[in-house]
Amino acid sequence: MYDSKMKLALTMAFLGSQSSSLAFNLPATVSSLTTRYSTSTSTLISRLFASTYDIDPDESSEQRLADAVGAGTGNGSASSSSSEQVLSSSPPMSTSASASTSASASGPTRFDSLLADVGLEGQLSSMGALRDKRVISGNDVFCNRELQLGSVRAIGFDMDYTIAQYKQPAFDKLAFDGAKEKLVNELGYPEEFLNIEYDHEFWVRGLIIDTQRGNFIKIDRHKYVRVAYHGYTPISSRTRKDLYSRFFNQVPSFGEKQYVDMDTLFQFVDASLFASMIEMKDNGEHEFMDYKTYEELYNDMRHSVDLCHRDGVIKDEVAKNPEKYIVLDDEMVPMLKQYKEDGIKVFLLTNSLWEYTSVAMNYLYHQADVDEDLKLKNEWTDLFDLVVVGSCKPAYMRDPYLNLFRVNMEDGSLLNTDGLYEIDALGDNGAQKFLNQGKVFQGGNWKHLTAMLEVDAGEEILYVGDHLYSDVLRSKRTLGWRSAFIMPELPGEMKNFYEQIPVRNKINKLRSLRDELSVAGDAIRISGDADADEKLRLLEEDDDKIKMVLTDLAEKYHRSFHPIWGMMFQAGYQDSRLAYFVTNYACLYTAKATNLGSVSTNRAFRTAADVLPHDELISCDSTRFEEE
Repeated sequence: MYDSKMKLALTMAFLGSQSSSLAFNLPATVSSLTTRYSTSTSTLISRLFASTYDIDPDESSEQRLADAVGAGTGNGSASSSSSEQVLSSSPPMSTSASASTSASASGPTRFDSLLADVGLEGQLSSMGALRDKRVISGNDVFCNRELQLGSVRAIGFDMDYTIAQYKQPAFDKLAFDGAKEKLVNELGYPEEFLNIEYDHEFWVRGLIIDTQRGNFIKIDRHKYVRVAYHGYTPISSRTRKDLYSRFFNQVPSFGEKQYVDMDTLFQFVDASLFASMIEMKDNGEHEFMDYKTYEELYNDMRHSVDLCHRDGVIKDEVAKNPEKYIVLDDEMVPMLKQYKEDGIKVFLLTNSLWEYTSVAMNYLYHQADVDEDLKLKNEWTDLFDLVVVGSCKPAYMRDPYLNLFRVNMEDGSLLNTDGLYEIDALGDNGAQKFLNQGKVFQGGNWKHLTAMLEVDAGEEILYVGDHLYSDVLRSKRTLGWRSAFIMPELPGEMKNFYEQIPVRNKINKLRSLRDELSVAGDAIRISGDADADEKLRLLEEDDDKIKMVLTDLAEKYHRSFHPIWGMMFQAGYQDSRLAYFVTNYACLYTAKATNLGSVSTNRAFRTAADVLPHDELISCDSTRFEEE
């Protein structure tokens, strides 16, 4: 992509600085760059210096107000009247625009009324390309925060459950069965524990494990616990509230050490093992388990699952039968090649070690289990400018002192590097020289990554991953990277939502009716009418009838998503904690990584406008606004 010298040359050329002191052939430099990237000087300048947050001029309306005040062109009221004038008067329509529109017109569109209202009627020549309705699918890319993809200089991918998707439940059972054996044979758990079966359908992403109490809970964005299970046993509403709600001066944040977020699909293994251990401790007669706390059970489980990742239980089996566990995606290679052709640097950043990364990526690249000689070539690395394995996220994004090792791809051995000092010592173009010695690394930290990628700001990196904390939240909050969250469950969630729209509409209208009855009740109380008590009694009876119907509808609605935990993005009538974190930290989200390949690298992602309750009520067709 573009380094600092290119930026300097383009800046001076753009400013017209071609004095004798700058006579090192600036025009030739700019010409070379614009030819290389097939674009004009102004376009290249805008790409070099634009922020990934810069989408459209209308997004900067507050800044335009400030600029107008700073320039002394008027106050707020003047700006307001100016905008009203723009909206109330139609701009002149050029002859050429009229001719173009007439030539391409293909009948009325759903935007005709809007365009007439804002003075654009008959002036847009592309309307015929639009469908009667926009088509939405589970493979679309959705936006929470404005993102100008054309200003992104590097795109990175996690591997597990991101670039590499796994077949369920077969892949999870490798860790589940392996951990069972370790718990029994190495840690002394009862042999009957070997008989438990993996139930991945019991769980959903976004739950929280209370390791001290042995509970699994679902909370809303306000940290209110909506449903809870102890192992596989449901907890009553009264007990749930006593445990998690009835506090005076010590409300849990659910960020304490005892709470573990189920951020990834692989944690379904942890949940199933832990819930089974809890049931066995509570209901069985096993003295060994009676002396263990729930937290100790959890730690034993985690130790056993981690061992499966390190000792070959998972890697060796996947290497023997990759087709049984890894989902092939023929869109991966074209997507990564296109990014490189468009001048975007591409990197792989995964916690998996080299041996397993090589197995999975070779299978994805060749779309088959190839012979050992071809595997040793690791041709898939040509898709990336940089590969980091064993990254130890999220520490990779927090600890600037982690050491960087170069990986020998032939035998997996590691070579010490001096990291940033070595890059600096190599002088001009030091990053590329450093990478020419070998571009596969283990460990290191974000400083090494940005130095090797030669990026100047966190917002110039888009990182794609499935782990809401390690990949999305930490990269966004700590480093300012742009983020894309991968959720394979999304298409199913969207399908259910679409099918339940009639039920959802009934629920929302009944809730609005209850709200209006509450407002009417306040008016009756204030009125002082003689028959106020009777009116209030009838109103409460009506409210009870509505509440009964509403309760049944809400239960039906949530059950359609999941029979135990309900809708993944909603808890009660509020956003769930999962939805809160996705909204606040995932700039983009989609079902699979290769969906990003379906959009151009010049795409501008726009968000819907946020609306607070008062604005939403005012804009509702069933309300009327009255000034005081």
